[in-house]
Amino acid sequence: MNDAVTPPTGPDAELRDELPDDLNAKGFVGPYQFPDNSRRRRPAIIYLVVAAVCLVVWLTQRGDDGSVLVNEGWGWAALLFGAVGLFSFTSGWRMSVDEKQALVAAQGAVGWPVGHASAQQVWRGFRSRPTWRVLVYSAENPPRQRGLVLVDAVDGRVVEHLTEANPETDWQE
Repeated sequence: MNDAVTPPTGPDAELRDELPDDLNAKGFVGPYQFPDNSRRRRPAIIYLVVAAVCLVVWLTQRGDDGSVLVNEGWGWAALLFGAVGLFSFTSGWRMSVDEKQALVAAQGAVGWPVGHASAQQVWRGFRSRPTWRVLVYSAENPPRQRGLVLVDAVDGRVVEHLTEANPETDWQE
């Protein structure tokens, strides 16, 4: 029995499974740049423009004739689009603290030398304020302490922090 694999022929010969360029890590050069939350303001402006158009159409074309094309729905749509646009615009916080600055703030909050650390961007509160969640381990090998620090990504203040003795005892060298 012949176990050799033969390449496909015909129309399937050109089919290849491949990652898109923006997901391919082989060509990645340099540090990752987190997107700024102020990008939320772009769709917010679109929502506000649509709200204004709906409001103008509703105010100028409504009448007492019972029109089915322009009715109260235009006013409600203007109100809804305006509310979503206002919420999106006010939630578009400009981030002034990057992950490196958050790691420095976390080091100052825990009060011991930090070894390994990891930062993750999260959002908190009703208006989705960007926050760095930083997991830190002490510099000993194996680490004796670990901590979790929340650093505000807008103004850089430490929102809260928690430290404890590292409960992980099964360290493989």
